[in-house]
Amino acid sequence: MRAALSADRIDLAICPVDLLDEGSGLAFDALLPGRNVVACGATHPLLLRRRPDPRALLDYPWIAPPPDSPLLADMISLILSLGATEPKIRYTGGSLISVLNVMKATHALTILPESVVHVLARDRSVTALPVTVPHPDRALGILRGSGASPAVDRFARHIQARTAALRDEMERHARVGTR
Repeated sequence: MRAALSADRIDLAICPVDLLDEGSGLAFDALLPGRNVVACGATHPLLLRRRPDPRALLDYPWIAPPPDSPLLADMISLILSLGATEPKIRYTGGSLISVLNVMKATHALTILPESVVHVLARDRSVTALPVTVPHPDRALGILRGSGASPAVDRFARHIQARTAALRDEMERHARVGTR
């Protein structure tokens, strides 16, 4: 994304970022915490346990996020932290809808952004397991060139306003303890 922005191939990107290099010519506006969760279908057997043993995740197949994705790095980090060296990869995800279809039809697990699972949980087909995913602090936000056009700036403000409502809803749910 950074290369595409620097080359003027795209105007902005919504992506996770931890730090920008000084003098990169890019601006980043944080939208949401960049937390990722272990996602599963709403009927997954691990949901029947109040506090599933994290090692039980290794008993199920995984849907691998696309290569070079921070999601893939977080999945590998989690699996390694549980003591496994070879995850059972059932499917390598392309589109979000294909990942959701596999997840709903099987007991496969995957790593998704918390915000995505929060929105998808509304239809009660996908949820998150109460397992902490080890990953660096990062934020999901808008990345753009520091000299963006007024149209790009207006679009970015629109995204910020819409995302603020989602962030507030997620914070309310976290305080109440519901998903």
